[in-house]
Amino acid sequence: MADTPAPAGPDLEPSLEAQIAAYQREFRDLDPQVEKVVSALQRLNRRMNVAYGRQTATLGISNAEWEVLKALVLAGAPYRLGPGDLAKRLGLTPAAMTHRVDRMAGDGLVTRERDEKNRVRVIVELTAEGREKWLEAMRMASVFEEELLQDLSDKERGQLGEMLTRLLRRVEDAQPDAGGRLNDLD
Repeated sequence: MADTPAPAGPDLEPSLEAQIAAYQREFRDLDPQVEKVVSALQRLNRRMNVAYGRQTATLGISNAEWEVLKALVLAGAPYRLGPGDLAKRLGLTPAAMTHRVDRMAGDGLVTRERDEKNRVRVIVELTAEGREKWLEAMRMASVFEEELLQDLSDKERGQLGEMLTRLLRRVEDAQPDAGGRLNDLD
């Protein structure tokens, strides 16, 4: 009886086992091992995004704003990029990036200034407050991530990291344009 999938309540997502059983009922060619891995990754990603969103919300920023802060930090000191570069890195349209930067500049997380070398070009730069928000979000995420992986040994963490990286490379090779949002999915 232990293998019997637990029924889901009206507002709950079915267990992985119940989902796979339903898929197998409707699509007999389904490989249950593959589906379990893929479905678990999808659910884990969704739940982690919710957890990160709750953490960033306590800092007064959204996940979307966190992504801009992260992109600026990854650019390296002096933490500056043009809005077009930011949009490309985040898979956003220029209009969406402008809206996001406007909001963040209003909140003091970034500044937006004309490039001294090219007065037509705008530069977005991380402020001290924006960097502090990024650091605090990183501190919170580190605690969450350590708790998430607490049951894995160092060796298992390394193996999992390598396996997930291989899967990521396979998707990136097959879908090289899928780094950001796709127009047909917006």
